Amino acid sequence: MPDYVTFTRNVFLPVTNVCRNRCRYCGFRREPSHPEANLMTVKEIEHILKQGTRFGCTEALFTFGEKPEEHKIFREWIGNIGYSSIIDYLVDLCELSIVCGLLPHSNPGVMDFHDIKRLKPLNASMGLMLETTANLPAHEGCAGKLLSERIETIKNAGKLKIPFTTGLLIGIGENMDDRVQSLNLIKKLHLQYRHIQEVIIQPFSPKPGTKMAGFPEPPHQEVVDTVTAARSILPDDVTIQVPPNLTRFEELIGCGASDLGGISPYTIDWINPDAGWPQIPELTGKLGRIQLRERLPIYPRYVHAGWYDPGLSDLIEQYTDGDGFRDGNRY
Repeated sequence: MPDYVTFTRNVFLPVTNVCRNRCRYCGFRREPSHPEANLMTVKEIEHILKQGTRFGCTEALFTFGEKPEEHKIFREWIGNIGYSSIIDYLVDLCELSIVCGLLPHSNPGVMDFHDIKRLKPLNASMGLMLETTANLPAHEGCAGKLLSERIETIKNAGKLKIPFTTGLLIGIGENMDDRVQSLNLIKKLHLQYRHIQEVIIQPFSPKPGTKMAGFPEPPHQEVVDTVTAARSILPDDVTIQVPPNLTRFEELIGCGASDLGGISPYTIDWINPDAGWPQIPELTGKLGRIQLRERLPIYPRYVHAGWYDPGLSDLIEQYTDGDGFRDGNRY
């Protein structure tokens, strides 16, 4: 068992739910013509950022559909507020987040080197789920789920020395051999660039109205086996994360998981809106004697190594203790 388990306190900002991909399991995506399609305004985002600081958060998690400007209607939306792409908008939102006192962590989907380089100075860390190396019906017709595209994005983040989150989505049609192959690929990328700070093992959760609504969730034992495999395959300096609102996380700690990811005291999990976040008293109760420690979106070893832009120094120094964790927050 680990001596402690970590988490970060964040706000979840779903900037838009318009996406070029059409993953069969996704309940978040909307067509631009759908009545629930949205593009958050600066005013809406600023309100959430300010609430986040009041609730003691350190992270602003920016997520949205990939390359939504490939849709004509969305291009009109983003153009009406003065931008040509979602990345252009994200740059300004990250700057706003820093002004409000929160460290950005962005998940924009696949990107080219130029866009990642633009975002690097404004992000404490970034992420892209590998999901799987397997070619699956769940991803059919999704340009952003081409393995080569996702590998290139993760590589470019490594070249730019960006602390990075990736992970596996399990139970979408792949098998254990596919998961092992995926984990070995992540290992290879990390050994080359040393930038993978955490790997999420996330079980598929069926969503009403999707093409995989009737697809079964992976059995708990498959999650156990995948976490166990991840810990045996990945280098020791790569943390295994499990989402506490989607797993029996307390049982996975003994298999090698040691992080619970972002937990928000203010916003919901917009990707899994029916799965509420457990809050700190519930987490500590289930962890028993294992200490719960709060971290930033950038892991302590990357804080010590200085893998962040000088523009983030004030916030990182304000929030961290001598060990690189959140100052004064142990539970």
